[in-house]
Amino acid sequence: MTELQLGLIGLGATAVVGVFGYNKWQEYRQRKLAEAVLKPHHADVLLGDAPKSSPPPAVAERSEPEIRVDASPRLAVRLEPVFIDQPPTPPSAEINSATHEISMPEAPAFENPVAPVEPTPVQEAAPAPMFAQAPASIPDDASDDVPNAPATALPAELLDPRLEFIVAMELVEPVSAMDIIHSQRPALVRLNKPVHWIGYNERSREWERLAPDSELKLRRLRVGLQLVNRQGPLSDGDMAIFTNAMQALADELMAVADMPSSRVLDQAAEIDQFCAAVDLEIGLNLVSRASAFSGTKIRALAEAAGLVLGLGGVFTRYDDNGRVLFSLQNYESTQFSADTLRTLTTHGLTFLLDVPRVDHGERTFMQMTEIAKRFADTLNGALVDDNRQPLSDSQLDHIRREFIGKPQATMASYGLIAGSPQALRLFS
Repeated sequence: MTELQLGLIGLGATAVVGVFGYNKWQEYRQRKLAEAVLKPHHADVLLGDAPKSSPPPAVAERSEPEIRVDASPRLAVRLEPVFIDQPPTPPSAEINSATHEISMPEAPAFENPVAPVEPTPVQEAAPAPMFAQAPASIPDDASDDVPNAPATALPAELLDPRLEFIVAMELVEPVSAMDIIHSQRPALVRLNKPVHWIGYNERSREWERLAPDSELKLRRLRVGLQLVNRQGPLSDGDMAIFTNAMQALADELMAVADMPSSRVLDQAAEIDQFCAAVDLEIGLNLVSRASAFSGTKIRALAEAAGLVLGLGGVFTRYDDNGRVLFSLQNYESTQFSADTLRTLTTHGLTFLLDVPRVDHGERTFMQMTEIAKRFADTLNGALVDDNRQPLSDSQLDHIRREFIGKPQATMASYGLIAGSPQALRLFS
């Protein structure tokens, strides 16, 4: 035999062994999954001590003074006349047989006097809270106690069912968050809407947003597809890509993907229509009266007012929590930078306030207006609108009330606070 033939025979034998081993591994894997799913995690009340704690003859013994000795073999049947206002004095067999006939149509009467039945389940259910608290005393092995430790409610700040299509998955075995996120990445990168990954941390007992490099082991997973952003509502194509990817992920994790059945696309269109009514950006233009503004003066005034120069070529004012309040950019096309500001000159500046993304918009607008007036006095400029018409104090007050106060009040009536995490996701 030639070397080629020997090699082919070896490859064929290796393939047969590999297929056989793979089938055995799949059989072991499915058996393990079935055992994990079907294994009970708590004592069965019906198979435990329940038969010992609720013997029906107890009631029958208390009824013995009303029954004749010759009727003792049928005590269990004749307990029912105790629940009926029948006089027990006649000892004749005719009345005994009559009560036996009455007991059949009056069977629902046992649903009303539930006192003899209630004590048994209540006493057996009492130890349950003690068992539910057991995982708290073993924080190091929290991942093993997941079936007995109910998760807290998912905060709307992380995922909001009004704004996201949320898929829930419960895993049998813990899986790394990084492996989960990268599993369907080739398919999800084609989406035009953000995808938010949320997992339940067994140690902190809290839901948290997952980073792509997170090593957190998860058994509870929530994945949200954002329905609307500033590019528009969710499309049918994006919805199909996402649902197929989530089903493939569930198959890979041996989990069930619980997807809400609702009018997702209609819901996205309604939210987009609402956003269009409140998505406003207020700009105050500061133009020179004579000579152009110097870049060095602009930088000095901006830093004195607490604005920070960013990589996007704009100055930004942040609040104490790091959230954007308003920004300052060049009225002309040249962007600001540390290098260009040394030699830059411009004939105008623009202050911008993003209405739905700023909390307490009216107060923030007043702060921005005061800083803009300070710039105007120092640089010898004038505040104008987009038509380069001067803005008076009354006009500024009208802008504050009509174009900031009212839209933010509309958002609040919808349950969406301006500047909240939900608003920042929606208006992105």
